Formats: sequence, C-alpha cells, structure tokens
Amino acid sequence: MKFIPEQSFYPLEQSVRFVAESITAYVAVQESVNASIKRDAPYFQDTIKGDEYMKLAKRIGNIKPSAIRAVGKKITAIDNCISFAAGLPDPALFPSKEMKEVTDCLLTEKPHIALQYGMTKGYAPLIAKIVNDLNGRNIDCNVANIQMTTGSQQGISFVGMAFLDPGDVVLTENPTYLGALAAFRPYEVILKGVDSESDGMKMDALEDALKNNPRTKLIYLVPTFSNPSGRTWSIDKRKAVIQLANQYDVVIIEDNPYGDIRFEGEHLPTLKSLDTEERVVYLGSYSKILCAGLRVGYICAEQNLVQKIEIIKEGADLQTNQLAQMQVDELLEKIDLDAHIGKVISAYKEKRDLMMACIEKYFPKNIKYTCPEGGMFLWLELPEKMDANVILDKSLLQKVGFVPGGPFFPEGNNENTIRLNFSTTPKNNIEPGIKILGRVLDEAG
Repeated sequence: MKFIPEQSFYPLEQSVRFVAESITAYVAVQESVNASIKRDAPYFQDTIKGDEYMKLAKRIGNIKPSAIRAVGKKITAIDNCISFAAGLPDPALFPSKEMKEVTDCLLTEKPHIALQYGMTKGYAPLIAKIVNDLNGRNIDCNVANIQMTTGSQQGISFVGMAFLDPGDVVLTENPTYLGALAAFRPYEVILKGVDSESDGMKMDALEDALKNNPRTKLIYLVPTFSNPSGRTWSIDKRKAVIQLANQYDVVIIEDNPYGDIRFEGEHLPTLKSLDTEERVVYLGSYSKILCAGLRVGYICAEQNLVQKIEIIKEGADLQTNQLAQMQVDELLEKIDLDAHIGKVISAYKEKRDLMMACIEKYFPKNIKYTCPEGGMFLWLELPEKMDANVILDKSLLQKVGFVPGGPFFPEGNNENTIRLNFSTTPKNNIEPGIKILGRVLDEAG
C-alpha cells in the first residue's frame, strides 16, 4: 500500500494520484478480507465451540473466575440491593478535590513527563518517598530495594513468576486473599492452606506443612487485618514465621494493604521489619488509603530479586502508569497523609462498630464472627450444616448480598463461612442489611 510522502511540495496531480492509488489498494485488500471471512465462516462456526480449536496452555485449566466478581454481577442485576460483598474503599473518602488540583497542575506544568513513557523501575520522586516511609517503619531499605507495580496484585503475580515452577508448593492461611490464589494458579503450583486461629496461623501446622511439602517455595500472608478474616497476627507468631522461613529456606510474601487502617490497639511490626535474612517480600499499595483506581503499588525486597522483577515488568507492561505515579507523588506533597488516613479510620471504625452491634442484635447466637481491629472485613462461621451459597441465594431474594467464604480456602470446602465488607456499604444500609441477613440465617438454622 502506497502512502503520500512526507514532502508537501508535489504537484496537485501527483498528490491526487497517490490518494487514488492508496484508496484503490485499500478497497482491494478489504474485498479480499471480506471474501475470506465469507468463505471461512462455516469453518469457524463449526470449530469455535470451546477452547479445543485453539491449542491453549494446560495452565489455562487452572484459572478460575473470581467468586467476588461473580457475586457482584448477581448483585448489580438487582435494583437497590444492599451489598456487603465488595472489597472496595469508600469513594466518599477519595481526596477528589486535591486530585483534581494536582492533575491540573501536572497537565499544565509537566505534561511532557506525566504523559510520556517512564522508567520501568518507577517514578524516582515517589520511590524516594516510599523509602523514607518504610525506613520510618523500621524497614531497612533504599531505592535499590523498591520496584513500582500496577497495584500490589501485580506484585503477587511477579513474585510468583520469579520463584514458581510447575509442581512447586505455595502455603497460605486458611482462609486467604482470593486474588492471591488467582495470581498463583497459572504457574501450575500446588496451593495448600494452613489453619489459623484468632492471632494468626497455627505455627505447629505451618511447620508440619513445611516438613511434608519439601517443594514449598513461598508462604503468602496478609498478617495485618487479613482479607478475608480481618484477623491480625500476634508479635510472637510474626517472629516465629520468620524463624521457620529461615529454617526451611522459603520466601514470605507479606501483603500489607490494610496495615494503616487501625481502629484500636497498638501498631505491630511488619514481617519485613523483623526479616533477618532478606526472605520477606513486602507488598505495599496506595489503593486503600488514597485512590484504588490509580493502581499504584510497590515491592520492597532484596535488591537482586528486585532487579529480576524489573526485567519481568519490562516484558509485562513496560511501566506502571506514569501519570498515576506522579498524581500519588503530588498528593503526598499536597495533603497531610496522616490526617487523611485518620478520616478513613474514623469512618470505617464507625461502620464496623455499627455492623458489630447489628450482628449482636439480629444474628442467631450460633453464628461465630471476628471483630477486626482495623481493615475492611469481618468473617462469619456458620454451623457446619449450613451452606453459605444457599444462604446467599435466599438473601439475594431479599436484596442483600455478600461473598460466601468457600473460595477463600485454597483447597476448597468450608462452605459454611461468609466474608462481610463494611467499608463500602453506606452507613444507613448496614442495619437493614444485617437485619435481613440475620433473619435469613435464623430461618436456615
């Protein structure tokens, strides 16, 4: 196909001829494509009946749709449904005014940087702020230990890519973050859950799992205000898991998206701050404390591993969104982050307190539940004979939704569990929603 040359001084006749030839060539190609489609349509209609006509990788068979998003589709199909399903921050707490101001400033004063490709490692001024923040949390790190990611979710995937071969084992809590399970499954690994109690994973059960699974490469943990249970690990168990990781030569992924959202009690040290052999890969995010949609997260890890992950990211998406990183950086300059997080804490604590009071008032007494000291979730355990999926169907008929807990267990079962979110639901919907759910549970019991 011929294109008009860049020079603009050709005579009119020659320019017209170029245009005409270009159009003629385009029409000829389009007619050929249309003829091919018409000729081959019966073939494709006969063969595109599933995945069998494409030679997909075996790992595709390990991929499962998100239970949370599946429930979300059911809820959105119901008008005025009260949802305790979403794991989202409250949009009323987004710093929207400040975001508009910093975005206007960036697009006025630095568009040549904000709208351009950036470094794969990340935006240097933001990385410097992250290092300073982590140092203040007793995490010994520098710029070489940081890699920006597209949300901490990408961090889980990249660490999995760096470490996992088919047949390797990943240990998680029972229950654990559903998105982590989804990130690990494509690597054709064996996912094993280790039972937990009120102050974290059972250490004897973890050691048994390490002994019995010599191909364990990773332990994935959300030790502070866990998603989905809301539980927080004690200091003793934090120290113990570091010792076991050293002893059995495995790496810990510490996912900490909720750690700043503490309602009461003392802040506990991160696993990374207790790390003695650089075995902890720490994942941080601005999604829960600033704006989730920006998808700005980071990895803090041993610098040689960070270099490998930077190369992985080059092949995945080249860089984390440059404008988004700069927006976060400018927001951190503009707002008092501690004061902003204080507003988040106050709002979420009020909702948690209301939900807990309503659970105590309306739920049957045979329902067990956690009382999280922070974060966004609490966890229900129903009598063993109850199936949360059946409860969900009945609850949706009365316009209340939640996420059944079974999918949060890497080896399945435990269908008598439920995750409730209190951060997203408007406060005036919490009592009527919990009252309806309590009635459904009472009728099922």
